[in-house]
Amino acid sequence: MPKITGRSLGEHRERTRERIFAALSTLMYQRGFDAISLADIAAAAEVGRTAMYNYFADKESLLLAYAEHVTEQYMAELVSALAEVRDPVDGLATYVRSQLRHVARNHLPPGTALRSLMSEQSYRHMVEHVSALELILRGILAAGIREGLLPADDVDTLVGLVTACISGRTVAELSGPELDHAVESTVRFVLRGVGAFYDDLSSQS
Repeated sequence: MPKITGRSLGEHRERTRERIFAALSTLMYQRGFDAISLADIAAAAEVGRTAMYNYFADKESLLLAYAEHVTEQYMAELVSALAEVRDPVDGLATYVRSQLRHVARNHLPPGTALRSLMSEQSYRHMVEHVSALELILRGILAAGIREGLLPADDVDTLVGLVTACISGRTVAELSGPELDHAVESTVRFVLRGVGAFYDDLSSQS
């Protein structure tokens, strides 16, 4: 019988899930999602191959659960960060910067690549799960237009353009100064693209 790590079975299962997620993140960074197997992840997490199936039936279900897990954590961090911004332009910069660093930190594939790794049903579920992010972005853009910090434009169009820009920026394999440069150049590109009147925000990262 496997050793129970935690004060209860529920705590043990949660700790095991966290080890599995950490192993998946590391292996995706080292090899890429396509190059690893569920057995590889189980070994890295120090979970028996048979026990692994008690948590996840296949790589797709694991990837979906991992993406949802880190997105929930990220949402809490983003809401906290946005509570400190000075105006909607600063909020937009914070949103873009936070999104890219979230992807880099968790080694998630960009949106288009993530879709190719999941079934249509799983991807739809993922989209529903993170739809709150789009609502936050829509609110930031609408406030910027309302306050005269962004030129009047169709908010739905702007949401699509900003989201595409973030999703198309590959940062999952970057770190250090290279990541910093990629993030800040993307922030500046997005702000210019929506016509923001802004100061240099890179010093606030």
